[in-house]
Amino acid sequence: MPDASMETKAPPSRGTLRGLDWLNFLLADVQTGVGPFLAIYLAGYKWNEERVGLALTVGGIAGILTQTPAGGLVDFLRSKRALVGVGVAALAGGALLIALFPWFWPIMGAQVLIGGTSSVFIPAICAMSLGIVGRAAFDIRQGRNQTFNSAGNVMAAVSMGLLGYLVSNRSIFFFVAVLAFPTILVLLMIRPAEIDYELARGANDGEKGGKVESVRVLFQDRPLVLFLVCAVMFHFANAAMLPLLGEMLAKGQGRSSMMFMSACVVTTQFVITLLASWSGRKAGTWGRKPLLLIAFAVLPIRGVLYTLTSNTILLVAIQTLDGVGAGIFGVVSVLVIADLTRGTGRFNLTLGAITTAVGIGASLSQAIAGSIVHHAGSSAGFLFLAGVAAAAFAILYFFMPETRNTRLAKT
Repeated sequence: MPDASMETKAPPSRGTLRGLDWLNFLLADVQTGVGPFLAIYLAGYKWNEERVGLALTVGGIAGILTQTPAGGLVDFLRSKRALVGVGVAALAGGALLIALFPWFWPIMGAQVLIGGTSSVFIPAICAMSLGIVGRAAFDIRQGRNQTFNSAGNVMAAVSMGLLGYLVSNRSIFFFVAVLAFPTILVLLMIRPAEIDYELARGANDGEKGGKVESVRVLFQDRPLVLFLVCAVMFHFANAAMLPLLGEMLAKGQGRSSMMFMSACVVTTQFVITLLASWSGRKAGTWGRKPLLLIAFAVLPIRGVLYTLTSNTILLVAIQTLDGVGAGIFGVVSVLVIADLTRGTGRFNLTLGAITTAVGIGASLSQAIAGSIVHHAGSSAGFLFLAGVAAAAFAILYFFMPETRNTRLAKT
């Protein structure tokens, strides 16, 4: 018997759904261009490691500080499309600043602009998706979003790797600015009338302007706190692995290092593309926890495998495990947050807060793992990260409950 509390809504138009698909695809293209390739670009202008690290840190801090307010803003504002449009325009402006003025203060300003405005994308896309398709179809929709996002990342990594290799590293940032135009055009395909405002912020079914729970009460929910701990540990263990691998691949490779990094990104994103829709479907039948256990289990295995070979092809192949973990976690983590915040009106704020905590964990990961590698070598760094990942798996397995019906039981 179907669950009466799983509301259904009028099917959205084909144009809106296609707009949501292509928005995920093109946003991935735009964001990818100002991320992994920035350090290589700045090094070409004689920036030393300290200045490059400072630029990357400034962007990361800007993103961390604005993530929770961005989630609250998405909950509050009715016009999700306008918010995404402003973010895309700001990202394009930041990319042009980087391309035209590769000096200290313009780069710092661009990083603050990009890091701060990009924070709206994850909660806004999740909010629009939930408001458009409703809770009954959100599992499958989230999987589809991740599929298009990852396919966009594959296209971006290949295109930008080739641009950097065949044209110049600067051309990557002009490419990002150009991509902003089709991104805004597909955003306009989404009809604002089809985005249910109350559903989009996680309010109760049919509740209009109802009570919104305080954040303090929300984070007294034990399963939500447990998931926060697990998510932070997962990203702490995961964030530094690709940069450490990139350093290993780049040694002695010179100009080819850009192509090796692209190969790593493409491998990961290709696997995510294959797994994301499957994860969304299975999350509705298997539940959330079994899939999360798979995602958490592959991470310590991946860390150990990196210590067993120095062969470039094998190291890139091991990146398939990154795709498995990231593909499942990227889909299911949003569903868990939606489960645990159902009826609160705080879905996007909570998503932003958890993303903030995850960002802090990821930043600490790179600093701590980098220090370990500096003093004890790459293997010690990978084994340390694998140990953190194993501890996260244990916490998830023994203490985290299944959440698919948690909020249903309370409403």
